[in-house]
Amino acid sequence: MRPCQHRRPVPNNIAIGLLALLLAAPAMAQRPSVPPAAAPRAAPLLLGEVLASSRLHAPQVIEALARLRGAEARLLTAEAAFDTVFSANAETRLTGYYDGRSAETRVTVPLEKWGGYAYGGYRVSGGRFPIYEDERYTSQLGELKAGAVFALMRDRAIDERRFARVQAEAEVTLADADRVMVAIGVQARAIQAYNNWLFAGLRLGVYQDLLALAQDRQAGFRRQVAQGARPAILLTENEQNMLRRQALVVQSEQALDVASTAVSLYLRKPDGTPLVPLRARLPAAVSGPVPRVAQPRALAVQRPDLRSIDLRMQQARQRLALDRNAFLPKLDVKVEASNDFGRTGYGGASRNGVESKVGVTFTLPLQQSAARGRIAQTNAEIAAFQARRQFLEEQIFADIDGLGIAVTGTGRLVGIAADGAGRAATMAIAERRRFALGASDYFLVNTREDSAADARVRLLDAVFRRAVAHADLAAATGDLDALGL
Repeated sequence: MRPCQHRRPVPNNIAIGLLALLLAAPAMAQRPSVPPAAAPRAAPLLLGEVLASSRLHAPQVIEALARLRGAEARLLTAEAAFDTVFSANAETRLTGYYDGRSAETRVTVPLEKWGGYAYGGYRVSGGRFPIYEDERYTSQLGELKAGAVFALMRDRAIDERRFARVQAEAEVTLADADRVMVAIGVQARAIQAYNNWLFAGLRLGVYQDLLALAQDRQAGFRRQVAQGARPAILLTENEQNMLRRQALVVQSEQALDVASTAVSLYLRKPDGTPLVPLRARLPAAVSGPVPRVAQPRALAVQRPDLRSIDLRMQQARQRLALDRNAFLPKLDVKVEASNDFGRTGYGGASRNGVESKVGVTFTLPLQQSAARGRIAQTNAEIAAFQARRQFLEEQIFADIDGLGIAVTGTGRLVGIAADGAGRAATMAIAERRRFALGASDYFLVNTREDSAADARVRLLDAVFRRAVAHADLAAATGDLDALGL
Protein backbone atom coordinates (compact mmCIF):
# COMPACT_ATOMS: atom_id res chain seq x y z
CA MET A 1 0.00 0.00 0.00
CA ARG A 2 1.20 3.56 -0.72
CA PRO A 3 1.62 6.08 2.05
CA CYS A 4 -0.96 8.83 2.23
CA GLN A 5 -0.26 12.02 0.28
CA HIS A 6 -1.33 15.08 2.24
CA ARG A 7 -2.79 18.06 0.38
CA ARG A 8 -3.00 21.73 1.26
CA PRO A 9 -6.47 23.20 1.83
CA VAL A 10 -8.38 24.28 -1.25
CA PRO A 11 -8.28 28.08 -1.76
CA ASN A 12 -11.36 30.24 -1.31
CA ASN A 13 -11.91 30.58 -5.05
CA ILE A 14 -12.32 26.86 -5.42
CA ALA A 15 -13.07 26.82 -9.17
CA ILE A 16 -9.88 28.65 -10.08
CA GLY A 17 -7.91 26.66 -7.57
CA LEU A 18 -9.01 23.28 -8.86
CA LEU A 19 -8.41 24.27 -12.47
CA ALA A 20 -4.90 25.37 -11.52
CA LEU A 21 -4.44 22.05 -9.73
CA LEU A 22 -5.47 20.24 -12.90
CA LEU A 23 -3.09 22.23 -15.07
CA ALA A 24 -0.13 22.20 -12.70
CA ALA A 25 -0.33 19.15 -10.44
CA PRO A 26 1.80 16.13 -11.37
CA ALA A 27 -0.09 13.22 -12.83
CA MET A 28 -0.43 10.53 -10.19
CA ALA A 29 0.30 7.87 -12.80
CA GLN A 30 3.94 8.86 -12.91
CA ARG A 31 4.77 7.86 -9.32
CA PRO A 32 7.81 5.59 -9.55
CA SER A 33 7.76 2.18 -8.03
CA VAL A 34 11.20 2.82 -6.49
CA PRO A 35 12.29 5.71 -4.28
CA PRO A 36 12.97 8.88 -6.30
CA ALA A 37 16.58 8.95 -5.15
CA ALA A 38 17.25 5.65 -6.91
CA ALA A 39 17.09 7.13 -10.41
CA PRO A 40 16.90 10.60 -11.98
CA ARG A 41 13.46 11.73 -13.07
CA ALA A 42 12.82 11.31 -16.80
CA ALA A 43 12.23 14.48 -18.77
CA PRO A 44 8.52 15.08 -19.40
CA LEU A 45 7.28 14.23 -22.86
CA LEU A 46 5.85 17.37 -24.44
CA LEU A 47 3.73 17.64 -27.56
CA GLY A 48 6.48 19.44 -29.45
CA GLU A 49 8.80 16.45 -29.10
CA VAL A 50 6.18 14.09 -30.52
CA LEU A 51 5.42 16.42 -33.44
CA ALA A 52 9.11 16.87 -34.24
CA SER A 53 9.62 13.11 -34.23
CA SER A 54 6.61 12.33 -36.42
CA ARG A 55 7.54 15.09 -38.85
CA LEU A 56 10.91 13.47 -39.46
CA HIS A 57 10.37 9.74 -38.94
CA ALA A 58 6.72 8.85 -39.65
CA PRO A 59 6.66 6.24 -42.47
CA GLN A 60 3.83 8.06 -44.24
CA VAL A 61 5.93 11.24 -44.41
CA ILE A 62 8.96 9.31 -45.63
CA GLU A 63 6.81 7.67 -48.32
CA ALA A 64 5.51 11.06 -49.47
CA LEU A 65 9.06 12.40 -49.63
CA ALA A 66 10.06 9.42 -51.78
CA ARG A 67 7.19 10.17 -54.17
CA LEU A 68 8.39 13.78 -54.34
CA ARG A 69 11.89 12.64 -55.26
CA GLY A 70 10.39 10.41 -57.94
CA ALA A 71 8.52 13.38 -59.43
CA GLU A 72 11.72 15.44 -59.42
CA ALA A 73 13.47 12.61 -61.26
CA ARG A 74 10.72 12.57 -63.89
CA LEU A 75 11.15 16.32 -64.32
CA LEU A 76 14.84 15.76 -64.94
CA THR A 77 13.89 13.23 -67.60
CA ALA A 78 11.58 15.75 -69.27
CA GLU A 79 14.36 18.34 -69.24
CA ALA A 80 16.42 15.96 -71.38
CA ALA A 81 14.42 17.10 -74.42
CA PHE A 82 16.29 20.42 -74.17
CA ASP A 83 19.74 18.92 -73.74
CA THR A 84 22.49 19.96 -76.13
CA VAL A 85 23.42 17.05 -78.38
CA PHE A 86 26.84 16.43 -79.90
CA SER A 87 27.17 13.96 -82.76
CA ALA A 88 30.02 12.86 -85.01
CA ASN A 89 30.51 10.42 -87.85
CA ALA A 90 33.32 9.42 -90.19
CA GLU A 91 33.35 7.30 -93.32
CA THR A 92 35.99 6.04 -95.77
CA ARG A 93 35.93 3.76 -98.79
CA LEU A 94 38.22 0.76 -98.51
CA THR A 95 37.69 -0.67 -102.01
CA GLY A 96 36.12 0.39 -105.26
CA TYR A 97 36.70 3.01 -107.90
CA TYR A 98 36.23 6.00 -105.60
CA ASP A 99 38.50 6.71 -102.64
CA GLY A 100 36.41 9.42 -100.92
CA ARG A 101 36.54 9.84 -97.18
CA SER A 102 34.73 12.29 -94.89
CA ALA A 103 34.25 13.24 -91.25
CA GLU A 104 31.61 15.45 -89.66
CA THR A 105 30.73 16.81 -86.21
CA ARG A 106 27.53 18.58 -85.24
CA VAL A 107 26.13 20.30 -82.14
CA THR A 108 22.36 20.77 -81.85
CA VAL A 109 20.81 23.08 -79.24
CA PRO A 110 16.99 22.92 -78.81
CA LEU A 111 15.36 26.34 -78.45
CA GLU A 112 12.97 26.73 -75.53
CA LYS A 113 11.11 29.43 -77.45
CA TRP A 114 9.92 29.40 -81.05
CA GLY A 115 9.74 25.61 -80.99
CA GLY A 116 12.88 25.05 -83.01
CA TYR A 117 16.57 24.42 -82.64
CA ALA A 118 19.96 25.86 -83.56
CA TYR A 119 22.84 23.86 -84.87
CA GLY A 120 26.46 24.20 -85.88
CA GLY A 121 29.06 21.84 -87.24
CA TYR A 122 32.24 21.15 -89.05
CA ARG A 123 32.96 18.67 -91.84
CA VAL A 124 35.93 17.84 -93.98
CA SER A 125 36.45 15.43 -96.88
CA GLY A 126 39.21 14.10 -99.10
CA GLY A 127 39.43 11.99 -102.25
CA ARG A 128 36.77 11.60 -104.89
CA PHE A 129 33.05 10.78 -104.54
CA PRO A 130 30.48 9.60 -107.07
CA ILE A 131 28.17 12.21 -108.53
CA TYR A 132 25.30 11.16 -106.31
CA GLU A 133 27.46 12.02 -103.25
CA ASP A 134 28.63 15.34 -104.58
CA GLU A 135 27.47 17.17 -101.43
CA ARG A 136 30.24 15.49 -99.47
CA TYR A 137 32.97 17.60 -101.08
CA THR A 138 34.58 20.40 -99.06
CA SER A 139 37.63 22.58 -99.44
CA GLN A 140 40.85 21.15 -98.11
CA LEU A 141 40.49 22.65 -94.60
CA GLY A 142 36.85 21.73 -94.32
CA GLU A 143 33.58 23.59 -93.90
CA LEU A 144 31.95 25.35 -90.93
CA LYS A 145 28.17 25.52 -90.88
CA ALA A 146 25.62 27.16 -88.56
CA GLY A 147 21.88 27.50 -88.76
CA ALA A 148 18.55 27.52 -86.97
CA VAL A 149 14.96 26.39 -87.48
CA PHE A 150 12.05 28.45 -86.12
CA ALA A 151 8.36 27.51 -85.88
CA LEU A 152 6.14 30.43 -86.89
CA MET A 153 2.70 28.89 -86.32
CA ARG A 154 2.29 25.34 -84.97
CA ASP A 155 4.68 24.52 -82.11
CA ARG A 156 5.64 28.19 -81.65
CA ALA A 157 3.91 28.73 -78.27
CA ILE A 158 3.82 25.10 -77.14
CA ASP A 159 4.97 21.74 -78.39
CA GLU A 160 5.35 18.21 -77.05
CA ARG A 161 8.70 18.96 -75.43
CA ARG A 162 7.55 22.03 -73.53
CA PHE A 163 4.25 20.40 -72.65
CA ALA A 164 6.05 17.39 -71.15
CA ARG A 165 8.26 19.67 -69.09
CA VAL A 166 5.37 21.78 -67.82
CA GLN A 167 3.47 18.64 -66.88
CA ALA A 168 6.50 17.27 -65.04
CA GLU A 169 6.94 20.55 -63.16
CA ALA A 170 3.30 20.42 -62.14
CA GLU A 171 3.75 16.82 -60.97
CA VAL A 172 6.58 17.94 -58.70
CA THR A 173 4.36 20.63 -57.20
CA LEU A 174 1.54 18.11 -56.85
CA ALA A 175 3.84 15.66 -55.08
CA ASP A 176 4.93 18.42 -52.71
CA ALA A 177 1.30 19.34 -52.01
CA ASP A 178 0.56 15.68 -51.35
CA ARG A 179 3.55 15.56 -48.99
CA VAL A 180 2.20 18.53 -47.04
CA MET A 181 -1.29 16.99 -46.93
CA VAL A 182 0.11 13.70 -45.64
CA ALA A 183 2.18 15.57 -43.05
CA ILE A 184 -0.90 17.49 -41.87
CA GLY A 185 -2.79 14.24 -41.40
CA VAL A 186 0.12 12.61 -39.59
CA GLN A 187 0.58 15.58 -37.26
CA ALA A 188 -3.13 15.76 -36.51
CA ARG A 189 -3.17 12.07 -35.57
CA ALA A 190 -0.01 12.56 -33.52
CA ILE A 191 -1.70 15.33 -31.52
CA GLN A 192 -4.73 13.11 -31.00
CA ALA A 193 -2.58 10.19 -29.81
CA TYR A 194 -0.59 12.44 -27.48
CA ASN A 195 -3.73 13.97 -25.96
CA ASN A 196 -5.24 10.51 -25.44
CA TRP A 197 -2.06 9.44 -23.64
CA LEU A 198 -1.78 12.59 -21.54
CA PHE A 199 -5.39 12.68 -20.39
CA ALA A 200 -5.43 8.92 -19.79
CA GLY A 201 -2.57 9.52 -17.37
CA LEU A 202 -4.43 12.37 -15.69
CA ARG A 203 -7.57 10.25 -15.29
CA LEU A 204 -5.42 7.53 -13.77
CA GLY A 205 -4.11 10.09 -11.30
CA VAL A 206 -7.66 11.01 -10.26
CA TYR A 207 -8.56 7.40 -9.51
CA GLN A 208 -5.25 6.78 -7.75
CA ASP A 209 -5.99 9.75 -5.50
CA LEU A 210 -9.44 8.34 -4.84
CA LEU A 211 -7.98 4.93 -3.98
CA ALA A 212 -5.35 6.53 -1.72
CA LEU A 213 -8.10 8.16 0.36
CA ALA A 214 -9.70 4.77 1.00
CA GLN A 215 -6.33 3.18 1.79
CA ASP A 216 -5.41 5.92 4.25
CA ARG A 217 -8.84 5.66 5.86
CA GLN A 218 -8.42 1.89 6.23
CA ALA A 219 -5.32 2.35 8.37
CA GLY A 220 -7.24 4.71 10.65
CA PHE A 221 -10.18 2.34 10.85
CA ARG A 222 -7.90 -0.50 11.99
CA ARG A 223 -6.66 1.59 14.89
CA GLN A 224 -10.18 2.65 15.81
CA VAL A 225 -11.55 -0.91 15.58
CA ALA A 226 -8.66 -2.13 17.74
CA GLN A 227 -9.59 0.54 20.29
CA GLY A 228 -13.29 -0.38 20.09
CA ALA A 229 -14.28 3.00 18.68
CA ARG A 230 -15.59 1.58 15.38
CA PRO A 231 -17.40 -1.65 14.48
CA ALA A 232 -15.32 -4.30 12.68
CA ILE A 233 -17.79 -4.40 9.78
CA LEU A 234 -16.59 -0.93 8.82
CA LEU A 235 -13.26 -2.46 7.75
CA THR A 236 -15.07 -4.84 5.39
CA GLU A 237 -17.18 -2.03 3.98
CA ASN A 238 -14.12 0.10 3.34
CA GLU A 239 -12.31 -2.86 1.75
CA GLN A 240 -15.25 -3.24 -0.61
CA ASN A 241 -14.96 0.44 -1.47
CA MET A 242 -11.20 0.02 -1.99
CA LEU A 243 -11.76 -2.85 -4.42
CA ARG A 244 -14.22 -0.79 -6.43
CA ARG A 245 -11.79 2.11 -6.64
CA GLN A 246 -8.92 -0.25 -7.42
CA ALA A 247 -10.90 -1.56 -10.40
CA LEU A 248 -11.14 2.01 -11.68
CA VAL A 249 -7.37 2.33 -11.33
CA VAL A 250 -6.75 -0.90 -13.24
CA GLN A 251 -9.09 0.15 -16.05
CA SER A 252 -7.33 3.52 -16.26
CA GLU A 253 -3.94 1.81 -16.34
CA GLN A 254 -5.08 -0.32 -19.26
CA ALA A 255 -6.32 2.75 -21.11
CA LEU A 256 -2.99 4.49 -20.48
CA ASP A 257 -1.01 1.50 -21.78
CA VAL A 258 -3.13 1.38 -24.94
CA ALA A 259 -2.64 5.12 -25.44
CA SER A 260 1.12 4.73 -24.92
CA THR A 261 1.25 2.18 -27.74
CA ALA A 262 -0.61 4.57 -30.03
CA VAL A 263 1.86 7.37 -29.26
CA SER A 264 4.76 5.10 -30.26
CA LEU A 265 3.55 5.27 -33.88
CA TYR A 266 4.60 8.93 -33.89
CA LEU A 267 7.27 9.10 -31.19
CA ARG A 268 10.26 7.33 -32.69
CA LYS A 269 13.93 6.75 -32.02
CA PRO A 270 16.56 8.34 -34.29
CA ASP A 271 16.62 5.12 -36.34
CA GLY A 272 12.86 5.38 -36.92
CA THR A 273 11.72 2.53 -34.66
CA PRO A 274 8.69 3.17 -32.41
CA LEU A 275 9.34 4.41 -28.87
CA VAL A 276 6.69 3.68 -26.22
CA PRO A 277 6.64 6.56 -23.70
CA LEU A 278 7.08 5.64 -20.05
CA ARG A 279 4.59 6.68 -17.41
CA ALA A 280 7.40 8.59 -15.74
CA ARG A 281 7.43 10.92 -18.76
CA LEU A 282 3.89 12.19 -18.18
CA PRO A 283 4.21 15.99 -18.00
CA ALA A 284 3.91 17.78 -14.68
CA ALA A 285 1.56 20.32 -16.28
CA VAL A 286 -1.00 20.35 -19.06
CA SER A 287 -0.03 22.90 -21.67
CA GLY A 288 -2.64 24.99 -23.40
CA PRO A 289 -4.38 23.81 -26.57
CA VAL A 290 -2.98 24.30 -30.06
CA PRO A 291 -3.19 28.05 -30.86
CA ARG A 292 -6.18 29.22 -32.84
CA VAL A 293 -5.42 31.15 -36.02
CA ALA A 294 -7.01 34.60 -36.27
CA GLN A 295 -8.33 34.27 -39.84
CA PRO A 296 -9.02 30.57 -40.44
CA ARG A 297 -10.73 31.02 -43.82
CA ALA A 298 -7.88 33.08 -45.22
CA LEU A 299 -5.44 30.35 -44.22
CA ALA A 300 -7.66 27.52 -45.45
CA VAL A 301 -7.63 28.72 -49.07
CA GLN A 302 -3.93 27.77 -49.10
CA ARG A 303 -4.63 24.16 -48.16
CA PRO A 304 -2.65 21.67 -50.24
CA ASP A 305 -5.73 19.77 -51.42
CA LEU A 306 -7.17 22.97 -52.92
CA ARG A 307 -3.78 23.71 -54.45
CA SER A 308 -3.74 20.20 -55.94
CA ILE A 309 -7.02 20.80 -57.75
CA ASP A 310 -5.72 24.14 -59.05
CA LEU A 311 -2.63 22.37 -60.38
CA ARG A 312 -4.76 19.70 -62.06
CA MET A 313 -6.75 22.43 -63.78
CA GLN A 314 -3.50 24.09 -64.84
CA GLN A 315 -2.31 20.81 -66.34
CA ALA A 316 -5.61 20.41 -68.19
CA ARG A 317 -5.35 23.94 -69.60
CA GLN A 318 -1.84 23.21 -70.84
CA ARG A 319 -3.13 20.04 -72.50
CA LEU A 320 -5.93 22.12 -74.06
CA ALA A 321 -3.34 24.53 -75.46
CA LEU A 322 -1.42 21.60 -76.95
CA ASP A 323 -4.58 20.20 -78.55
CA ARG A 324 -5.41 23.60 -80.06
CA ASN A 325 -1.85 23.82 -81.33
CA ALA A 326 -2.56 20.75 -83.49
CA PHE A 327 -5.15 22.76 -85.48
CA LEU A 328 -2.55 25.25 -86.69
CA PRO A 329 -0.67 24.88 -89.97
CA LYS A 330 2.99 24.06 -89.57
CA LEU A 331 5.11 26.88 -90.97
CA ASP A 332 8.83 26.59 -90.22
CA VAL A 333 11.59 28.84 -91.45
CA LYS A 334 15.20 27.71 -91.71
CA VAL A 335 18.28 29.92 -91.98
CA GLU A 336 21.77 28.55 -92.58
CA ALA A 337 25.23 29.85 -93.38
CA SER A 338 28.39 27.91 -94.25
CA ASN A 339 31.95 28.69 -95.24
CA ASP A 340 34.72 26.48 -96.65
CA PHE A 341 38.34 27.10 -95.78
CA GLY A 342 41.63 26.28 -97.47
CA ARG A 343 42.50 25.44 -101.02
CA THR A 344 39.93 24.24 -103.48
CA GLY A 345 39.26 20.54 -103.14
CA TYR A 346 38.20 17.89 -105.61
CA GLY A 347 34.68 19.33 -105.62
CA GLY A 348 35.81 22.44 -107.45
CA ALA A 349 35.61 26.17 -106.82
CA SER A 350 31.86 26.06 -106.25
CA ARG A 351 32.57 25.17 -102.60
CA ASN A 352 34.65 28.27 -101.91
CA GLY A 353 33.38 31.31 -100.01
CA VAL A 354 30.38 31.96 -97.77
CA GLU A 355 27.07 30.35 -98.64
CA SER A 356 23.78 31.38 -96.98
CA LYS A 357 20.32 29.85 -97.36
CA VAL A 358 16.76 30.51 -96.21
CA GLY A 359 14.05 27.88 -96.45
CA VAL A 360 10.36 27.54 -95.57
CA THR A 361 8.35 24.39 -94.77
CA PHE A 362 4.54 24.47 -94.78
CA THR A 363 2.18 21.68 -93.70
CA LEU A 364 -1.62 21.99 -93.42
CA PRO A 365 -3.70 19.30 -91.66
CA LEU A 366 -6.98 18.77 -93.51
CA GLN A 367 -8.83 16.63 -90.94
CA GLN A 368 -8.59 17.06 -87.17
CA SER A 369 -11.22 14.74 -85.69
CA ALA A 370 -8.84 13.41 -83.03
CA ALA A 371 -7.82 16.92 -81.94
CA ARG A 372 -11.47 18.01 -81.69
CA GLY A 373 -12.23 15.01 -79.51
CA ARG A 374 -9.29 15.73 -77.23
CA ILE A 375 -10.34 19.38 -76.87
CA ALA A 376 -13.89 18.42 -75.90
CA GLN A 377 -12.58 15.87 -73.40
CA THR A 378 -10.17 18.35 -71.83
CA ASN A 379 -12.85 21.04 -71.53
CA ALA A 380 -15.04 18.54 -69.70
CA GLU A 381 -12.20 17.71 -67.32
CA ILE A 382 -11.65 21.40 -66.55
CA ALA A 383 -15.36 21.85 -65.79
CA ALA A 384 -15.27 18.82 -63.48
CA PHE A 385 -12.22 20.18 -61.64
CA GLN A 386 -13.93 23.54 -61.17
CA ALA A 387 -17.03 21.91 -59.67
CA ARG A 388 -14.91 19.71 -57.41
CA ARG A 389 -12.93 22.68 -56.17
CA GLN A 390 -16.06 24.68 -55.45
CA PHE A 391 -17.56 21.90 -53.35
CA LEU A 392 -14.30 21.20 -51.52
CA GLU A 393 -13.85 24.87 -50.65
CA GLU A 394 -17.44 25.13 -49.42
CA GLN A 395 -17.02 21.95 -47.38
CA ILE A 396 -13.78 23.24 -45.83
CA PHE A 397 -15.40 26.54 -44.87
CA ALA A 398 -18.38 24.71 -43.34
CA ASP A 399 -16.04 22.46 -41.35
CA ILE A 400 -14.03 25.44 -40.16
CA ASP A 401 -17.16 27.29 -39.05
CA GLY A 402 -18.36 24.21 -37.17
CA LEU A 403 -14.98 23.69 -35.53
CA GLY A 404 -14.89 27.36 -34.56
CA ILE A 405 -18.19 26.86 -32.76
CA ALA A 406 -16.77 23.76 -31.07
CA VAL A 407 -13.68 25.67 -29.92
CA THR A 408 -15.80 28.41 -28.37
CA GLY A 409 -18.23 25.94 -26.81
CA THR A 410 -15.57 23.68 -25.31
CA GLY A 411 -13.86 26.73 -23.83
CA ARG A 412 -17.07 27.63 -22.01
CA LEU A 413 -17.57 24.03 -20.90
CA VAL A 414 -14.10 24.02 -19.33
CA GLY A 415 -15.09 26.97 -17.16
CA ILE A 416 -18.36 25.33 -16.13
CA ALA A 417 -16.65 22.02 -15.40
CA ALA A 418 -13.99 23.82 -13.34
CA ASP A 419 -16.68 25.51 -11.24
CA GLY A 420 -18.43 22.18 -10.72
CA ALA A 421 -15.21 20.40 -9.80
CA GLY A 422 -14.33 23.15 -7.35
CA ARG A 423 -17.64 22.93 -5.56
CA ALA A 424 -17.49 19.14 -5.47
CA ALA A 425 -14.00 19.29 -3.95
CA THR A 426 -15.21 21.76 -1.32
CA MET A 427 -18.08 19.46 -0.40
CA ALA A 428 -15.77 16.44 -0.17
CA ILE A 429 -13.27 18.23 2.08
CA ALA A 430 -16.04 19.51 4.33
CA GLU A 431 -17.63 16.07 4.54
CA ARG A 432 -14.32 14.47 5.53
CA ARG A 433 -13.93 17.01 8.31
CA ARG A 434 -17.46 16.30 9.55
CA PHE A 435 -16.76 12.57 9.39
CA ALA A 436 -13.57 13.02 11.41
CA LEU A 437 -15.61 14.91 14.03
CA GLY A 438 -18.29 12.22 14.04
CA ALA A 439 -20.94 14.47 12.50
CA SER A 440 -21.22 12.46 9.25
CA ASP A 441 -21.40 8.82 8.23
CA TYR A 442 -19.20 6.64 6.07
CA PHE A 443 -21.70 6.39 3.19
CA LEU A 444 -22.02 10.14 2.82
CA VAL A 445 -18.28 10.84 2.88
CA ASN A 446 -17.72 8.19 0.19
CA THR A 447 -20.47 9.71 -1.91
CA ARG A 448 -18.86 13.15 -1.65
CA GLU A 449 -15.46 11.76 -2.59
CA ASP A 450 -16.87 9.88 -5.58
CA SER A 451 -18.70 13.00 -6.71
CA ALA A 452 -15.53 15.06 -6.42
CA ALA A 453 -13.59 12.48 -8.46
CA ASP A 454 -16.32 12.37 -11.10
CA ALA A 455 -16.25 16.16 -11.29
CA ARG A 456 -12.47 16.12 -11.80
CA VAL A 457 -12.87 13.55 -14.57
CA ARG A 458 -15.57 15.68 -16.21
CA LEU A 459 -13.20 18.64 -16.04
CA LEU A 460 -10.50 16.53 -17.67
CA ASP A 461 -12.92 15.48 -20.38
CA ALA A 462 -13.86 19.11 -21.02
CA VAL A 463 -10.21 20.15 -21.29
CA PHE A 464 -9.59 17.14 -23.56
CA ARG A 465 -12.48 18.08 -25.86
CA ARG A 466 -11.18 21.64 -26.02
CA ALA A 467 -7.73 20.36 -27.02
CA VAL A 468 -9.30 18.12 -29.69
CA ALA A 469 -11.35 21.00 -31.10
CA HIS A 470 -8.30 23.25 -31.35
CA ALA A 471 -6.24 20.50 -33.01
CA ASP A 472 -9.02 19.70 -35.49
CA LEU A 473 -9.32 23.39 -36.38
CA ALA A 474 -5.56 23.62 -36.96
CA ALA A 475 -5.70 20.58 -39.26
CA ALA A 476 -8.77 21.87 -41.13
CA THR A 477 -7.14 25.24 -41.82
CA GLY A 478 -3.77 23.70 -42.68
CA ASP A 479 -2.02 25.71 -39.96
CA LEU A 480 1.51 24.37 -40.45
CA ASP A 481 3.00 26.31 -37.53
CA ALA A 482 0.45 24.96 -35.06
CA LEU A 483 1.05 21.43 -36.37
CA GLY A 484 4.81 21.64 -35.95
CA LEU A 485 5.54 21.78 -39.69
